[in-house]
Amino acid sequence: MTTADECDGTPSADRDASRQLNAASSQAASSHNQALPGQEQRQWSFSGQTLDSEADSPSLYNEKSHHDEVECKVESTPLPKRPSTSSRQTTCVSVAAAPYGDNYCCDLEKPITHGSRPRPRPRARSASTPSPSTTPTHDEDPSANLATATKTVSTDVDGNTYPEGGLRAWLCVLGSFSGLMVALGMMNTIGTYHAYLVTHQLSAVSESALGWIFGIYAFLSFFAGIQIGPIFDACGPRHLIFAGSVLLMTSQLLLGVCTKYWHFFVVFGLIGGLGTSLVFSPSISAIGHFFLLKRGQATGLAAAGGSMGGVIFPLVLQALFPRIGFAWSTRVVGLLDLMLLCLANLFIRSRLPPKPANLKNLLPDFLIFRDPVFALTTAAVFFVEWGLFVPLTYISSYAWEHGATEAFSYQLIAIVNVGSCFGRYLPGLVADRIGRFNTMILTVLLCMASTLALWLPARHSIPLMVLYSLVFGFASGSSISLTPVCVGQLCKVESYGRYYATCYTLVSFGSMTGIPIAGGILQASAGGRGYWGLIVFTGLSWAAATVLFALARGWGVGGGGELFIDP
Repeated sequence: MTTADECDGTPSADRDASRQLNAASSQAASSHNQALPGQEQRQWSFSGQTLDSEADSPSLYNEKSHHDEVECKVESTPLPKRPSTSSRQTTCVSVAAAPYGDNYCCDLEKPITHGSRPRPRPRARSASTPSPSTTPTHDEDPSANLATATKTVSTDVDGNTYPEGGLRAWLCVLGSFSGLMVALGMMNTIGTYHAYLVTHQLSAVSESALGWIFGIYAFLSFFAGIQIGPIFDACGPRHLIFAGSVLLMTSQLLLGVCTKYWHFFVVFGLIGGLGTSLVFSPSISAIGHFFLLKRGQATGLAAAGGSMGGVIFPLVLQALFPRIGFAWSTRVVGLLDLMLLCLANLFIRSRLPPKPANLKNLLPDFLIFRDPVFALTTAAVFFVEWGLFVPLTYISSYAWEHGATEAFSYQLIAIVNVGSCFGRYLPGLVADRIGRFNTMILTVLLCMASTLALWLPARHSIPLMVLYSLVFGFASGSSISLTPVCVGQLCKVESYGRYYATCYTLVSFGSMTGIPIAGGILQASAGGRGYWGLIVFTGLSWAAATVLFALARGWGVGGGGELFIDP
């Protein structure tokens, strides 16, 4: 009996091979249809020696069957596959949305690379978005996290943010360090100028009258801040720092040609005081825009520049006075000031956008004294400054009066500022941990104890003079570095300049009157008894400051204070 297969003349063995090849082709085509959902797929059939295609509807995606079947009897490159929704790596949005092109036919068309499986591109994440996988994949670059890592940013109770570091913040600290090295360096050198003038150009002037030159200088250094602070809030520090630099350079260069009392009063007291204020207030206030948790540390580091200037300038003047004279010695210091002020003008910046320059922002607001914590803090700082400038002004004269050499008398000012250099940084570092007001109370108490226990009985004892200079310098350094930090806890950051300037407006009257009062006490009695009264006056000032700081701390934490003070 003849079958249809036999009639067409095809041998039986060929027919069997044809059936097997056709079955394998259908199986491969079915696998491809499962691998590419949503696209026009091609079903392949065998007819003689020709492959014909016809469209077929897409099948459901099955990644496991595709991987198992296409692992392949035929060498080809697997197509990029969409990851399933349960995949731990997400696909980049632009890749997931793009359709696969028609040039991808089936897995039989391209060569395969054995042992590798295509992996979808990872999604780009912001630095704040955590990766869904804790283990980085092969095609993720771990070093990229270093460039996109978020900075530590702190936020206060009012919602103000602080970067707590970064290049711009630390350059601002460097600029403040340089500016304060000039401004406070000049302030910390008044003892050297006093000791020289009282024996040279102004030897015929009374101690009380001579004290008014340095009293007016200290007064303007702080009093002018009542307007400088609000201008800083409205316009930023750039113009203020530049104007202060011009005035300080003018004062330093003209100081060498002064011969009469009113010359020194105008050049050092008025011009120097205004220039110091224009540099001092913005240098301190700008740091508060960048730091909150580290504000004590950053402010102390910048304020240490003032102590560094108080070490360098007296030693320079003491070495140059007998060699090149008073005039050229002050010009050499002026050249050092010029280099430091250039750094201050370059790097001191504010972070917050300037406020509109209207009367509300430019005029001080004395209504803030209604806050009892701020009022008590301001009164405490008043007594601190009342007693602070007395040792700085008279320690050299005291040593000279009690038998020390002229060179050693000048060097005592440098020794005070060596202690102050550490005292401005280390208490700020400690204050960030145990509390700013707590640290302020301890350092003011140490000032009082050292004044009454070391300076009062020192007389002709050189070791006691040196020990007092170091201890007092260390303890008094916090009066510059911690006062801005304590005031900064009582206000919002955008009002920081106004609060700080208003505080020092009242404090400036203590700075102005403290030195002349001490000079009057010294003039009222002769010899050691005069210095005894001066020392007691200083100790009582520190005692009053200790009590007021303790009251402010207690009111702010446990009383009716609106803002949290200490942890």
